[in-house]
Amino acid sequence: MANRVFNFNPGPSTMPLEVLKIIRDELLDYRGTGMSIIESSHRSPEFDEINEAAISLVREIFDLNDKYHVVFLTGGASQQFFQIPMNFLAGGKTGAYADTGTWSTKAIKEANIVAKAHVAFDGKAFDYKHIPTQDELDIPTEAAYLHITTNNTIKGTQYHYVPETKGIPLIGDMSSDIASRRLDYSKFAMFYAGAQKNLGAAGTTLVVMRDDLLQKSNDALPSLLNYKTQVGKKSLYNTPPSFSVYVVKLMLEWIKRQGGLQGIEKINEKKKDFIYGVIDKNPDFFKGTVEKASRSWMNITLRLPSEELEKKFIAEAKAAGFVGLKGHRSVGGVRVSVYNALPLEGAEKLAQFMEDFKKKN
Repeated sequence: MANRVFNFNPGPSTMPLEVLKIIRDELLDYRGTGMSIIESSHRSPEFDEINEAAISLVREIFDLNDKYHVVFLTGGASQQFFQIPMNFLAGGKTGAYADTGTWSTKAIKEANIVAKAHVAFDGKAFDYKHIPTQDELDIPTEAAYLHITTNNTIKGTQYHYVPETKGIPLIGDMSSDIASRRLDYSKFAMFYAGAQKNLGAAGTTLVVMRDDLLQKSNDALPSLLNYKTQVGKKSLYNTPPSFSVYVVKLMLEWIKRQGGLQGIEKINEKKKDFIYGVIDKNPDFFKGTVEKASRSWMNITLRLPSEELEKKFIAEAKAAGFVGLKGHRSVGGVRVSVYNALPLEGAEKLAQFMEDFKKKN
């Protein structure tokens, strides 16, 4: 496609052309049904097959046993910010939270509305340039869980280890780095992610929960907010975001064809190395905004010597076919989001554009 750009938007983000073509080809007539999957009943055998396949693929790709439940919910990760404490902090319990930036800060705010949040790490003291080490995490022994945000899209930081919690359930908001690398996902009692960055189209949120945590959920909640309701009905208590679930299934199949998480990780490592390589080679011109040990593989944040140069860089990059590079409005600068579906060629060509821009300016 001659007009297709390299899409560095932070979310909704780029998708593989291969997957988009499947969606296009199946959109009007899904596998001989004479109708689009958008029109199909969520009780139909066609959607039941999609839902079951997506659940099975999640378990396969993340190497999870049948003690983990997989559901597709609505409301984005932001709904999980209050749904988690509503389910697990009843009766005066406390949830521990590591505050590493905007999204974890919002999760703490919602938790404090519902119950009580203990700040296990205060990243504000580091201007959110730093991911806590294991020793920096203050986890109360009575905490109902520890909640972390594995990747910060705005500040450009990421956990490169899984915290040890000494038996306290670990919950991970993985919205912006889900399925981007190998991890021991079995160390998490729960993880969740909005689909619109690495798993497909906006509209659904993947929620994966181990059964021992599920059994602790609060039954004195409205049905839709009770995790047991959603797990018991396999996300079909009410009409699910069926099209988004269909796209998630296609994306999971695509990830599997890339060699699973091992294959995806190898490609993602090369992509981030292209961009960070230019930053490290030209530190006086392209200035990374976070500590090297905390750098995100997914969202690479940087500043140029002036805001005028940043605007020029973003404008010229867009004209050259690199879109979505403007930093978040709360921090400014430049942000390079290199999610799973961004082709390796895109990162390589952007790195060359950065080198050329520096020489000219």
